[in-house]
Amino acid sequence: MTSMPESLESRVADRLRALRDGQLQRTLCPPRGIDFSSNDYLGLANDARLKHAMTRAVDQGGVGSTGSRLLRGDREAFADVERAFAAFKQTERALYFSSGYLANIAVLATLPERGDVIYSDEHNHASIIDGIRLSAAARVVFPHNDVEALARAMRDRPAGGQAFVVTESLFSMDGDVPPLAEYAALCTDRGAALIVDEAHAVGVYGDRGSGLIEASGIERDVCVSVNTAGKALGVSGAFVAGRAWAVDYLIQRARPFIFSTAPPPSLAAALEASLDIIMNEPERRSLLATRVMYLRNTLRRAAVPVPEGFTQIIPIVLGDNDRAVRAAGQLQARGFDVRAIRPPSVAPGTARLRIAVNVGLSDGTIDEFVDVLASTLRDTEQCFAASS
Repeated sequence: MTSMPESLESRVADRLRALRDGQLQRTLCPPRGIDFSSNDYLGLANDARLKHAMTRAVDQGGVGSTGSRLLRGDREAFADVERAFAAFKQTERALYFSSGYLANIAVLATLPERGDVIYSDEHNHASIIDGIRLSAAARVVFPHNDVEALARAMRDRPAGGQAFVVTESLFSMDGDVPPLAEYAALCTDRGAALIVDEAHAVGVYGDRGSGLIEASGIERDVCVSVNTAGKALGVSGAFVAGRAWAVDYLIQRARPFIFSTAPPPSLAAALEASLDIIMNEPERRSLLATRVMYLRNTLRRAAVPVPEGFTQIIPIVLGDNDRAVRAAGQLQARGFDVRAIRPPSVAPGTARLRIAVNVGLSDGTIDEFVDVLASTLRDTEQCFAASS
């Protein structure tokens, strides 16, 4: 009789083989070449001021928090940065988590309860999906960015319980934005709570740089937002920002907060420095917007198909998994760090290159990248045409 470990090993081997055969196996690859893939949109991850704030905090308070925030892991640094972030977002309170994944799970597995219903965009991030799965509430997935379909779904749903609408403000794989103002009006009309994940928008959009909630003018209409701190903010972790009662309830009941060791306090110090830079150097956001439009226009002139939009995330949809992997490999070999995105991160048949723009890119670098990209796409297209 086959022992359980051998049986499990065999099953896993079959799963890995299927991933390899479908060009879906992932590999760990450190940064290499010019950055066209990371989420460090404002170039803050290596800013000397953040480094100084973080190293000074390590010297003063050590490298670990030693416990959860409800035990011995709380520090004044967390309260300070939470107050600063709440002011930045113009909300009543903010709560810092060690990752955006945990923040989304905390919000969605805690606020909605049995008898409630969650309406979720079909392109929402995995952390949103998993948070909804952990909730006892009913769930309804509506077509991507379709406010009319959402309105119909909410109208057809029988009354009773609390309704929640959950969306990203800038979708991480498509680079597009939802009709946030229309969602806010619909939620106000139907008595629903609007939850917005600002992971790729916070730090980049709005007069203060606080995100697309601000840019859409719906700050008062959002129950809570989830704001990743490891992307444009350049550090790590995530803030949930919103109504004071919602944040206090998360402290009392959110299992990812209660049962996780607090992040290193030095991260809070670095984040305070990051927020200061974002609020006091709006030219960074302006420069990023300029770089984005330059790359988008240069891609169009080179006949590289790109969707309409204005954001720093530009998908080049190739469809075939193998073609996406080959194209990414050729770009990396030429010195440009671009990664292939495949299912389950995107829908089957929509494998792509995900191009991300950052302020460190020059016009000359962008020109060279587009030349290489266009050539790579032609080569891989010819290769697949010949093999079909």
